[in-house]
Amino acid sequence: MKLVTLSALLVIVVLINTVSPQVNLASPRVAERGSVAAIYYWRAKPGKLEEYNRYIREVAEPIDREAKRRGAFISVTTYVSQKPDSPWTHMRIFILKDRAQLENLSKVLDAAGARLQPDEAKRKARAEYAATLRDAAGQEVMDILK
Repeated sequence: MKLVTLSALLVIVVLINTVSPQVNLASPRVAERGSVAAIYYWRAKPGKLEEYNRYIREVAEPIDREAKRRGAFISVTTYVSQKPDSPWTHMRIFILKDRAQLENLSKVLDAAGARLQPDEAKRKARAEYAATLRDAAGQEVMDILK
């Protein structure tokens, strides 16, 4: 009986190791850990929270995707505070591989915006519209603890 149980256990271990995907430590997912975070704080103007959320989804996120595709950063996440007395409503955190990537972040984001909307007058109008939705509430650059 013990031999059958041991054999069954061995078969299960072999099957798990055969079927389960192997972790490749050299894969881009594991290898591309950032060392720097650029954090931008924004405060939606009164009554503009949902409109600013829509702006982020419809305008900022496509620009972010284009900039990421061009190597501007590793990832970006937007957080929305539910605290009414918070100094910010939106915090956007860009994870970057190093300070060199940080130095180019703004330039690559601007270039991505220009690629998606080549008409300069429309880009200017978009920036003016964004200014009606939110105010800058601060920014920080932080090293990521490894």
